[in-house]
Amino acid sequence: MAESSTPSHAFDAVAPRYDASFTDQQLGRWLREVVWREFDNVFQPGDSLLDLGCGTGEDACYLAQCGARLVATDASQGMLDVARQKAERSGLSSQISFAQLDLQDLSQSRIPASLTDSGGPFDGGYSNFGPLNCLPDRRQLSAALGRLIRPGGTFIAVVMGPFCPWESGWYLMHGHLRTTIRRMRSGVRSQVGDGMVSVWYPSSRRLKAEFSPDFVYVKTLGVGVFLPPSDLGHLIPKAPRLFSAANALDERVRATIPSPWI
Repeated sequence: MAESSTPSHAFDAVAPRYDASFTDQQLGRWLREVVWREFDNVFQPGDSLLDLGCGTGEDACYLAQCGARLVATDASQGMLDVARQKAERSGLSSQISFAQLDLQDLSQSRIPASLTDSGGPFDGGYSNFGPLNCLPDRRQLSAALGRLIRPGGTFIAVVMGPFCPWESGWYLMHGHLRTTIRRMRSGVRSQVGDGMVSVWYPSSRRLKAEFSPDFVYVKTLGVGVFLPPSDLGHLIPKAPRLFSAANALDERVRATIPSPWI
């Protein structure tokens, strides 16, 4: 099994099938609907937004359709290629510009010209579904975002938390102890396509501490609290009533149980 020196190589390989395996599946739709509701509450038509780890561009295209202008970034050129094609098919190319960006660069205070030349500070930004989990620490990233986002702007971080009930229960039941406790370990190696990436699972308390010098904390919401993680999303079509009930329960407890996505 080949190891990737950076996450981008691994995500290049999965980019062509990412939408089919997650975005277009019921789990992906449920999770993204929650995040989009928060986008609608925070961002306004005409806002200039920064997307960190845009993947295949699903969020960027949604916000562009709502009237925002975006700079969508990702470390993976393969993901950017799919995202750019999606924007072109949707007639949104004039509202979204794309830039290859490794979050390690921002976390080391290296801000590329593609961001500083975007026409002034951003009105807000976000990182959805785990790119921030590829960093062992986000304090320097927060400092960079504090310079890129205008005072009063909002940054939404959707991050995998340290506990996922479905993941722990499923893998414990099947005798996979290392997978059961992987979120408790630091820098665990996770398979992506044919490569491996290092992943960290910060708590909501740690995230607040890392971003507190540059941002004022507003709230924490759980996303997918009673739903399986993406690698178990194939279970949902097998028990649709069970998981529909779990999703409905998610809606009721979201503000009080901030895990696994926060």
